[in-house]
Amino acid sequence: MASLREILFSVEQELQVKRCRDYAPNGLQVEGRAEVGKLVSGVTASLEFIDRALAVGADALLVHHGYFWRGEDACITGMKKKRLQRLLSADVSLLAYHLPLDLHARLGNNRQLADRLGWSVVAELEGEGMTGLHGEVATCSVTTLAQQLQSVLGHVPQVIAAGPAQIRRLGWCTGAAQDLIGAAAALQLDAYISGEISERTVHEARELGIHYLAIGHHASERYGVQALGEWLAARHGIEHQFIDCPVPV
Repeated sequence: MASLREILFSVEQELQVKRCRDYAPNGLQVEGRAEVGKLVSGVTASLEFIDRALAVGADALLVHHGYFWRGEDACITGMKKKRLQRLLSADVSLLAYHLPLDLHARLGNNRQLADRLGWSVVAELEGEGMTGLHGEVATCSVTTLAQQLQSVLGHVPQVIAAGPAQIRRLGWCTGAAQDLIGAAAALQLDAYISGEISERTVHEARELGIHYLAIGHHASERYGVQALGEWLAARHGIEHQFIDCPVPV
């Protein structure tokens, strides 16, 4: 067992939470019991995830997408009431880390995606208020890259083939980071990858002459929260389990 307070302090120090301006509060969003023996992680604090986590005996939940987003209706009604009622009645905490988890150099979503695909990281990719990474991959076609992504992520990517015949230099940013494509093109990268795609992204890729692959918001952001959960389990001697609740986007 570990104290909830100790766990929160560890994450705050490791992710440097206070340095990041975000669209939702990072850290403890719903307070539960003071001691944690089992931590269950997942991408989004949906009702399905909460119910599955409670069923396996979670003392605290760790997610990337939590609650209380900027501009969100503050009333505790409907869907929000059901989610919070489940947590509060079970005395289970909810910990959520959004941008600090995306950006972490070792545990973050961007780095974890690169590690699973075997991409080498060269530097950060910045623009439009977002930060991703860029690096190099073994030279391949966009078709081969799409096949590799599907094999690792278990999700069929949407591909806009608009770049060179061979890909060597690649940029990526997980989640809703399609608008970073301009920064990738400015660096003359061969391809850019994010979780989501917009209608405008298709035109941008074609006109900028860069391949674009949308690999799924959920699929691209499963690994950071797992890495953080495993890190906490090792640091505090607690049990950790990841529960995946896949969505098609």
